[in-house]
Amino acid sequence: MDEPDRAIGSIPDRGRSRGVTAIDCRRSLLARACIVVLCLALEAACSTRPEPETATGRTASIAAGQIGDDARADALVDPTLLDPSILIDIRYATPANFTGVAVYPVARCLLRRDVAERLLRVQRALRREGVGVKLWDCYRPFSVQLRFWKLVPDPRYVAEPVVRDGRPVAGSKHNRGAAVDLTLVDGLGRELEMPSAYDDFTERAHRDFAGASEKARRNAGRLEAAMVAEGFLPLPTEWWHFDGPGWEAYDISDEPLN
Repeated sequence: MDEPDRAIGSIPDRGRSRGVTAIDCRRSLLARACIVVLCLALEAACSTRPEPETATGRTASIAAGQIGDDARADALVDPTLLDPSILIDIRYATPANFTGVAVYPVARCLLRRDVAERLLRVQRALRREGVGVKLWDCYRPFSVQLRFWKLVPDPRYVAEPVVRDGRPVAGSKHNRGAAVDLTLVDGLGRELEMPSAYDDFTERAHRDFAGASEKARRNAGRLEAAMVAEGFLPLPTEWWHFDGPGWEAYDISDEPLN
């Protein structure tokens, strides 16, 4: 009668016949071959699995999403996060402004996305010439505009804020996140000479003022040309102030900067 199967890997009895031993060997070899095939299959499957995401890669992808998630043209974004080469010196976050006190809780620039992207193109063009921009003011809450008007009720320099039925209906382009005050800096971040200081409420700040030095007029003209090339509208009475095109499409806001 047939010999009962042995468990794979058991040691054969020395008293058994040569034929039985050969069968056992073939079974043992077959089992080992199966194990090898199984290991190769597992190795191939593992090699096709994606690499685990590193903490650095994960953080970078999240950060990129946070910056670019809201692609609407009216979304408020920080242009310095999109291009760190843009410098800021938000004067209203310090006492170094015409009020003599800090009126912003943080030194932060926010602009509507379309306006910010135009500004990025301005910066890229200027950097090819060895200069760049420094931002002095961007989005301004409406409540700050009310305060400015009380201090300087002159529409040549401060837009009059208007409230009707408890809501703002008119104010500055800054209140819409569609205006930017800025100047030129050299490759080391030093401000270039301009016709007047910032927030100079005299004719020296006017774009047609002829009493400034040739260098100052040339620098102001260079800034204006770069901004106008990207669609910005220069304010005649302030060489540093530019409005983004289509500013009227954006709502007046009183959202806090922080």
